[in-house]
Amino acid sequence: MRIATLALLTTVLASPAFAADLDYGVLRGYDDDYPAPAPIIDWSGFYVGGHGGYSSAALGFNNAFQSIVANALRHTSAEEEMKASEFLVARSVHATGTSYGVFAGMNYQFDDVVAGLEADYTYFGKTGATFDQISRVTTTKNGYRNVVALAGDASTQIEDYGTIRGRLGYAFGNFLPFFTGGVAIGRATVRDTVAVQNFAYDNTAYTNNQTGTNKTYINHFGYQNFDQKDPPGSTPDAATVYGATKNVTIAGFTLGGGIEYAVTSNFLLRGEYQYVLFNDFRGHKAEMNTVRGGGAIKF
Repeated sequence: MRIATLALLTTVLASPAFAADLDYGVLRGYDDDYPAPAPIIDWSGFYVGGHGGYSSAALGFNNAFQSIVANALRHTSAEEEMKASEFLVARSVHATGTSYGVFAGMNYQFDDVVAGLEADYTYFGKTGATFDQISRVTTTKNGYRNVVALAGDASTQIEDYGTIRGRLGYAFGNFLPFFTGGVAIGRATVRDTVAVQNFAYDNTAYTNNQTGTNKTYINHFGYQNFDQKDPPGSTPDAATVYGATKNVTIAGFTLGGGIEYAVTSNFLLRGEYQYVLFNDFRGHKAEMNTVRGGGAIKF
């Protein structure tokens, strides 16, 4: 009886200690050692949003003044002998400033690869301009003292543009790095004008009149008032302005890349770089570099 009683007491006292070593918490639910899995972002779907950033436009003018001067002075000694159309230089310039717009697109997700198509609109509205002027005096083959004075002004304003681009990215949870490429089309205003003065007088006759006794008439052109006794002091005609201002449609291609972050399944943030190169238009050139951020709602 004493042995049986001792065995029973030992079993009763040991049972709580043995039970304390067993962890059944996993059966009661998750705790700090078993965090809930992160939600999975589905990138597929249509989205629309807005963007804003900073753009730099490199603008070239491709010798915009040459053809204007050549046409204005065609069949003259100023062009045929002096090559006046080569006097002016249209230097490249930059136009910088803020840009903003909207975008919309559609994504399709295949495992972690995300492909899609996106269109955007960007307003820029900045102008770059170049100016040059020069005067040259030469005695041409016919003995005339020929003067050419030129003042050229060229400018390009990139009003706005849009792009249609393919997108390809790889999803890392809530992050989506991506690359884009496609076509661009925009609106620009170009201005090319040259103020031209060309006047001359018969320098041979003038020189003879200074030394000889028989005075001859001094032929001339391009003067409002010509002084036969003092041709260098005569008043030339005012400059004539040639050229025009045109509104043009421009087209080119675009490349870029960026990263998108899904704050929620329906709200996206992005940072992006975009490069746009437009084809030459009326002797002008333009390329855009833009860094921008944006947000979108995905449906």
